[in-house]
Amino acid sequence: MASRHAPAGRHLGLGERGANARRTARQARRYYTLTAASTVVPGLGLLRTRRRTGQVILAGFVVALVVAIIYVLAKGLMGVITVGVSRNALTVVIPVVVIAAAVWVWGIVTTARDNLPVGASGRPRIAMIVFAALACVLVIAPAAQTVRYAAIQHSLIGNVFDTLRPEGAVGPAGGEDPWAGTDRVNMLLLGSDAGKGRIGTRPDAIMVASIDPQSGETVLFGIPRNLQDIPFSESNPLSEIYPDGYNCGDQCLMEFVWTLGEDHADLFPDSPEPGLTVTKDAVSQILDLDVDYTTVVNLEGFTQLVDAMGGVEIDVQERVCIGCKLDAAGNVVGTTGWIEPGVQRLDGFHALWYSRSRAASQDGDFSRMRRQRCMVGALLNQVNPTSMLMRYPALASTLEDNVRVDIPEQDLDEWAELVLTIQEGDSIKSLPLTNDNIDVVNPDYDRIHRMVDEAIDPPEPTSEPTTSSPTTSTPTPSETPSPSETSESASDISATC
Repeated sequence: MASRHAPAGRHLGLGERGANARRTARQARRYYTLTAASTVVPGLGLLRTRRRTGQVILAGFVVALVVAIIYVLAKGLMGVITVGVSRNALTVVIPVVVIAAAVWVWGIVTTARDNLPVGASGRPRIAMIVFAALACVLVIAPAAQTVRYAAIQHSLIGNVFDTLRPEGAVGPAGGEDPWAGTDRVNMLLLGSDAGKGRIGTRPDAIMVASIDPQSGETVLFGIPRNLQDIPFSESNPLSEIYPDGYNCGDQCLMEFVWTLGEDHADLFPDSPEPGLTVTKDAVSQILDLDVDYTTVVNLEGFTQLVDAMGGVEIDVQERVCIGCKLDAAGNVVGTTGWIEPGVQRLDGFHALWYSRSRAASQDGDFSRMRRQRCMVGALLNQVNPTSMLMRYPALASTLEDNVRVDIPEQDLDEWAELVLTIQEGDSIKSLPLTNDNIDVVNPDYDRIHRMVDEAIDPPEPTSEPTTSSPTTSTPTPSETPSPSETSESASDISATC
């Protein structure tokens, strides 16, 4: 009679195969778990096979993490910015990141190798190798990007900013409040039209940003290019040539002052840029403000700058022609398009024409000055650290090629804090010097200085005295504010756009 039971050997074979399968599955789970652990926390997956090595790597990671958290909690966003604007700090960051990433990746590879199931082959083995490779990429990619950004920033700081503070310029001091005791910081903003086909440099835009470092309140003063009778300080050698100011009619305009300085470079042997030196001096005399720092932007690169920022949102108030210019008879020619009124996001090309176009504007240069101030205010208000980080390589390249700032690099962290204060204060006012409030041919500089003083420190409003009985008298024309009178005070920059 045949046995109803299977041979013992068959049971034994099935049991071994099942046990082997379960062991292989267990080893695979351990491989993936420990490799993932070493990916998330460096050295964690090594604790099973290389306990001491894993403990050292893990301890180093924990210490570094705790120190970083304490630093960020103590310093906040400014702590991160301080590292980002210091070439010395960046010089340390780059090799530290490289070494940390190398150790982290070594831990992942070693964990994977130590826990690879014996005899694994075929698709399971390939899957495990691919998993470990992807784990390494998760560490290498952000580390490489960090090193790349740090190297770009290191180069940018060295090429755009100066090493020494300009002579006589106010600057941050040490201590908890680096700007304590500083009433105003004045920055000259110049848009340079230097480029192919142009001889010399003529500032296309001339503005001064006067900043209260405590509140962030900022006043933008616009100076017209066609201003005449330009004053120089007594210490300026050109004052001997032009004792009554740079005054020879429409051939001696503010826009020619830079070229004037370059033409008399021999009078400024200690200045690497006589044109900028003379322009800075003239602006100081026009506004009666000590110009501390200067930012020069080459307008050929302005298009790239706006594009690198992702565009700029502007509330366009009037149609602005593109490609237009005035011919000898004063007719507008060459128009290829228009920027229409309304709130819109302008790319670099349209932002440049919005800032520079003047041919079709009724007020010519003065309308352009208003639009330039609007553009500066919009760029300041719309700078977003997150989007700037995403676009940073292109932005940094554009800045290196087209922007020069004489802020010393050792002051950059305090200046970064000042920019944040300006944005948080959200108070940027504007006082343009135009034909509405000054005579550009024969300017009254005493009056201009009073206008500047009142824009920076507005007088307290006074209430009109009331009378007990109504009056039936008709106001005389002199009682109605004239256009020039209503244009003397600084206004919110958003209201002028």
